[in-house]
Amino acid sequence: MQKIVLTICSINYLAQAKSLGDSLLQHNPDYHFLIGLVDRLDQSSIDKSQLPEYPLIELHTIGIEDLDELCEKYNITELNTAVKPFFMEYIYHTYPEVEILHYFDPDILVFQALDEIENPLKNHSLVLTPHILTPYPDTSRPQETDLLNTGIFNLGFIGTKRSPNTLAFLHWWKERLRDQCYIDLANGMFVDQLWVNFAPVYFDDVYISRHMGLNMAYWNLHERVLTGENIPYSVNDTVPLIFFHFSGYHPENPTVISKYQNRYTFQEKPDVATIFDQYAQILIKNGHEMYKKFPCFYIKAPEVKPRKRFLRVRKYLSLPFQKVVNFIDKVQI
Repeated sequence: MQKIVLTICSINYLAQAKSLGDSLLQHNPDYHFLIGLVDRLDQSSIDKSQLPEYPLIELHTIGIEDLDELCEKYNITELNTAVKPFFMEYIYHTYPEVEILHYFDPDILVFQALDEIENPLKNHSLVLTPHILTPYPDTSRPQETDLLNTGIFNLGFIGTKRSPNTLAFLHWWKERLRDQCYIDLANGMFVDQLWVNFAPVYFDDVYISRHMGLNMAYWNLHERVLTGENIPYSVNDTVPLIFFHFSGYHPENPTVISKYQNRYTFQEKPDVATIFDQYAQILIKNGHEMYKKFPCFYIKAPEVKPRKRFLRVRKYLSLPFQKVVNFIDKVQI
């Protein structure tokens, strides 16, 4: 039985992806690690010797119908999330020996064997982790209302096994994300994540894990305390930390837990300070400063809006009032 963890990123995030892969295989040597690359190596100045020693599957090679249209309609965040089920479906179809396939965001480190994911898959097809298991204690961000907008489950992780239900789920998810993977809260969309609220309703063998050591991140720090100065870490002195998700953290701004939250500082949450410091050092060691300089092929150039008429209006507004009136009279609307 072959077991795979997939992550998806562009060249500028390869330090994160390499860090994830190294941590995965350190504790799970029976797994394979693949990187879905939302980028074009043939359009990049990166030298092949600078690439991590993990298989890279480039987006344009997996046979997405109308890929150019997909790339045109989505920004880079939307695109990276929209192609998730496409990559997963491609792996299941291309590698018939694969029985277990998990997706992890690249900004994750694994600290234990993945038994807590595999065990539920003996009787289920999918494993999901809710953002939180207990209510927030205050009015800081994020709040439950934020999760109502962005999703009950965090799709920086999803565990799957090969089954008709999994393939049906991936097909359904893929078709929704083909046209409706925008960041558009007013119209009920938040990339790939919000759609998966429907998964436990539409598919009857979805396992929702309440294990506190899975997907620990800024959104659930109010209910989880990290203990131990190094691996193995424990959560709330009761369960092992399986993987930690460093969403919204950047080593360039090392004093901020995540740009997406304002509930805690490292002074108020010192139990996580060590693990973040370790993560920053790992990213630096794995070439973060080098990789982040490479632009992504799929990032669209910002639209240049015409400024000529605006500059003429600003010029004439500095003239006496009557001249402004005369100018407006001449303008064709």
